[in-house]
Amino acid sequence: MSPRRAEQAQSVAIAAPDLAACRASLRTGSLSFAAAARLLPARVRDPAIALYAFCRLADDAIDQGGGQALALAQLRARLDRAYAGRPFPAPADRALAATLTHFAIPPALPEALLEGLAWDAEGRRYETLAALTAYAMRVAGSVGMMMALVMGARTPMALARAADLGVAMQFSNIARDIAEDARAGRVYLPQQWLREANIELARPPELWLADRDTARALAGVVGRLLAVAEGLYRRADSGIALLPRLCRPGIRAARLLYAEIGHEVTRRGAAGLGARAVVSRRRKLWVLCRGLAARPATIDAADPLRAARFLPAARFLIDAVTATTIGPSMPAAPPRPLGEQVVWVAELFARLAEREQSRAASMVRDGVA
Repeated sequence: MSPRRAEQAQSVAIAAPDLAACRASLRTGSLSFAAAARLLPARVRDPAIALYAFCRLADDAIDQGGGQALALAQLRARLDRAYAGRPFPAPADRALAATLTHFAIPPALPEALLEGLAWDAEGRRYETLAALTAYAMRVAGSVGMMMALVMGARTPMALARAADLGVAMQFSNIARDIAEDARAGRVYLPQQWLREANIELARPPELWLADRDTARALAGVVGRLLAVAEGLYRRADSGIALLPRLCRPGIRAARLLYAEIGHEVTRRGAAGLGARAVVSRRRKLWVLCRGLAARPATIDAADPLRAARFLPAARFLIDAVTATTIGPSMPAAPPRPLGEQVVWVAELFARLAEREQSRAASMVRDGVA
């Protein structure tokens, strides 16, 4: 059997209309994820999109406001039906059910995601970095591990590094969304750190940014969180070497793009906390080209930081995977040449820019903007 036919034979059976619907949710979501996902082989990209679609569906159900307890109960029921082989009659549910079964993803991982969303619905705040990490592990580390399983990486070390990457990305998102969360009364930064910075927790969070001294102190706390994220990104780099070669460029791209969010927050400083940090397409392209051209990190067994350590919050998820029957492995395939990767990414961002410019022009013609 040819390598192409072998890959097709081992691909997850997601119905074409369901996959198309999941892709549509991707197009209205994160452009960074879209760019990174396009660098993945189709066998990984399609189930990754299915996972993303369900994560979006779950997140949107909670964020709609009102009836959050009911929304969570419904999401858990839909997850149970997916595992039972009787998915709810919706594209994202059918695609999720096929993905969960094909890659032997244990229930603990998507259940952890829903638990993290439940904490959001409660408006929970986090006293320490460890408590915040437990939250980030549920809403993002679990997703990183599911992605690793889709790629065929099931060793504890690979899963630990995938968890590191997911948590780091969530910390970057928290730093980016400080103002938006504050206006909604949400605070994710460790309460302990805020007190150490002399920030008055009794004051409404939306007032913190209006006070120059408090905003400066808040920027210091954000910087502290981003420093932790940066360490996790560096540790996750060595885990990329544990993935199949064809998968590494896409995951490396995602890592670079999310880390750049934090770098942009840092560049803006206290004065920029009032608005959401956005990385320009030109900057994204530069980061991707530089990152994809760099020599990938490798595992050094003598380096305990990279090779052995793991976040304690990841233990229960890693244990759940190791106790699960191993699913199909990723077939070997030659990686896309580096030059082709860089050129392809450049073309992708050019197409994205053209699409948005065309959309803006249409809005102007229609009198929308």
